[in-house]
This record gives sequence, C-alpha cells and structure tokens, in this order.
Amino acid sequence: MLAKEELLLIVYFIVVILFLTSFAIIFFITFQKRKNKLLYEKFEAEKRFETELAQSKIEIQEQTLKNVSWELHDNIGQLLSVANMQLNILTGKVDADTKQSVKDIKEVVSNSLQEVRSLSKSLNNEVISYTGIEASIENELARFERLNNLNTEITTTGEFFDVIEKDSIILFRIIQEFFSNVIKHSHASKITVLIQYLSEELYIEIKDNGGGFNQEEVTKSSGLLNMESRAALINTKFSLNSVLGEGTSLTLNYPLKPSLYEENDTHR
Repeated sequence: MLAKEELLLIVYFIVVILFLTSFAIIFFITFQKRKNKLLYEKFEAEKRFETELAQSKIEIQEQTLKNVSWELHDNIGQLLSVANMQLNILTGKVDADTKQSVKDIKEVVSNSLQEVRSLSKSLNNEVISYTGIEASIENELARFERLNNLNTEITTTGEFFDVIEKDSIILFRIIQEFFSNVIKHSHASKITVLIQYLSEELYIEIKDNGGGFNQEEVTKSSGLLNMESRAALINTKFSLNSVLGEGTSLTLNYPLKPSLYEENDTHR
C-alpha cells in the first residue's frame, strides 16, 4: 500500500514538474515573442525616423537649390540680358577698331547668359520634373561640352517610360553629385553615359576615364553618403566602383514602379 502511495506521489511530482516546465517554456516563448515584437517596432520606428529625416533634408536642399535657381534666372540672368542689350547699342556707336572688341565682349556675355540659364534649369527641381531624367542629363552634359571641361557621350536603349517625378529628381541629384566629383577630383577628359529602359527597371551607368581612386583607402565623404541615402529612399541599387589609374563608374538600378494613377486603380 505504501509503495502505491509513493508511486502516486512520484507521478504527482512528475506532473507538477512537467506543468511548471511547460509553463516556463510557454512564458519564455511568449516573452521572446514580445521582446522581438518590441525590438522590431523599435527598429521600424527608427527606420521611419531616419527616412523622414532624410526626406526632410532632401526637401530643404531642393528648396535651397530652387531659390538659387530663381536668383540666377531672375537676378544674374536679367543683369546679363541688360548688359547684352547695352553692348548691342554700344556696337553701333564705336569706331571700326573698337567694334570687334565690343563684339568679343558681347559674345562672352551671351555665352555667360546661356550658361546661367542652363545652370538654373539643372538646379530647379520643377524643371527636372517637367523635362525628365534623360533630358536633364543631356542638358548637364551639353553644359560640360560648352565649358570645354569634358567630352561627353550618351547612349540610350530600350523603350522609353516615365519615371515618377520625385524619383527622377532624386536620381538626377545622385548623378549630378557624381558629375561634380568627376570635375573636381578625377582629372577625366571624357564621361560616357548609358541609359537602358528595361522591362523591370531603369539602368543607368556612368563612367569617366580619370585617375580613379583606391576605394579601400578613401573614407566615405558626405557627398558619397548623400548619394547612397538618396538611392535608398527610392529603393534604387547604388554601386560606385573605381580602379586607380582606370577611372570611376556609377551604376543605378531603379526598379520600375506603377504610377500613382495605376496604384489608385488597383485599390478599387
């Protein structure tokens, strides 16, 4: 009889231990799930904050560039236009020996006016939105050619499609930053641009024939970080490659996205 009671007691203790073990396991799993959920929510909140911060920064930069664009167009452009008109008047009042000098000055002023207007377009995001990414790149390359900074070449393949306006502005600013670095640091004589309209993405590749740099030795500058953060905002794959003595290349893989109208249409 005693053995039976001992057996029941042992079974009772085993059941209690199993119950407590099960409870501990369930509590631990629940705790881990809750912890993981909180960590995920924290990560998502930080990610949203960083995205909003980056977007705010870009909006401030774009507004600053737009203001500079207006100043160039409305103030500097107007002054150059007035100077050009005054030179036209002066041309008819000077002797033959001086007339050629006035014409030369007039040509410099006219070229400067054209350059100011072109630069104004490249800084104004509304113009970029209207003309599109491809035309904006062509305008920038034409400006380099006029300034005799670089020889340029652009190749376009595939069936054209529109890029979302805000995305085209961000893409162009990335490319503009790369162009700026080429002019400042690369000592290149040529830039080649390839634009491919593919079935699922827009592929852009830009190369220079400059001196290149050692990527392992060069720390990320604010310009490079700015390009990467802009690319991340529009879910674009960003790649910058450079070989010392062989030049630098930038590639952008922008995924094709439905237009706002198409997105709204799919939710009906």
